[in-house]
Amino acid sequence: MRVLGVDPGTALTGYAVIEEEGHALRAHVIDVIRTEAHTPLPQRLRFIYHSLRTIIETYRPEAAAVEALFFSRNARTAMAVGQARGVVLLALAEAGLPIAEYTPMVIKQTLTGYGGADKAQMQEMIRLLLDLPARPRPDDAADAAAVAICYLHHAPVETWLTEGEA
Repeated sequence: MRVLGVDPGTALTGYAVIEEEGHALRAHVIDVIRTEAHTPLPQRLRFIYHSLRTIIETYRPEAAAVEALFFSRNARTAMAVGQARGVVLLALAEAGLPIAEYTPMVIKQTLTGYGGADKAQMQEMIRLLLDLPARPRPDDAADAAAVAICYLHHAPVETWLTEGEA
């Protein structure tokens, strides 16, 4: 299964396409969509939307996972990230992708076994799981890879639970 992980943001939106092949994970891409500083928010959101649509067309993921919004002390930042997240969800939904959302704590717990893991621990685990030569950078790209890996770990259980209810 090929999954697109997304870490929404207005300046940097992290994205990663991770594929599970048997019991191995492989990264197709781990990167960021970078918007220009001082660009009005509507133009940034449009750029994020169109960039994600291109990524979806290029890599053809079968599902998507997005980091859930956490509350910020800065209301202005939280609102902007929320708007970016809405644009991300729209692009994914329009592409017809099943979408899962995970909190940072669930992602950390899934990858490291500890919900309070720091960035360095997370990036090292991503490096090990994907057999990368170095830790993925920047943080937003690493977070996107983490959410995609989280999906791949949770999807079999969630599918089994859903099918069991039918």
